[in-house]
Amino acid sequence: MSEQPSRYTRSFSGMAGALIVTVAVVVAFVTWRGLFRGEAEETTPEPVDWQASVGLAEQAGFAVVHPRELPAGWTATSVDLAAGDDPRWGLGVLTDDGKFIGIRQEETSSVDDLVELYVDEKAEQGDDADVPSGVTDTWQTWSDDGGDHGFSADLDGEALLVYGSAPVADVEAYVGLLTR
Repeated sequence: MSEQPSRYTRSFSGMAGALIVTVAVVVAFVTWRGLFRGEAEETTPEPVDWQASVGLAEQAGFAVVHPRELPAGWTATSVDLAAGDDPRWGLGVLTDDGKFIGIRQEETSSVDDLVELYVDEKAEQGDDADVPSGVTDTWQTWSDDGGDHGFSADLDGEALLVYGSAPVADVEAYVGLLTR
């Protein structure tokens, strides 16, 4: 077999020229698309009716820990309620600054399990905090390197954790609003 010469000459300058044309086409497309794209809308989370879930839990005989009310500008964004053999309760809230605070209450988990799951696997235990609430006045504190904080209590065999990325003062104020 004899080798046939290629039909066109390949050169470095030809390849560089093709690359420049390709990049120019991509930049033109991205610019054109950017001109006709609308402004990105800021999404606000849909509030949930957490009080209705508290009522359902009480009807099922599960006394959940919940805030008496939410501070002005705070929004409840998620609720997790399961009754039966493995009762659990969760409430997610965003502060007026958009920072998260959550409550987790479970019978079958320990406080350590909840802290590991919702604060950090390597969360550091801090000093006890005295925060008067309708649930308990003494809370164990937790924190991690990422800025998450938690307040926990063991309530007659139920593990309770209040946690989040909100400043400690906001989490502590929220803990003070809790009742059963």
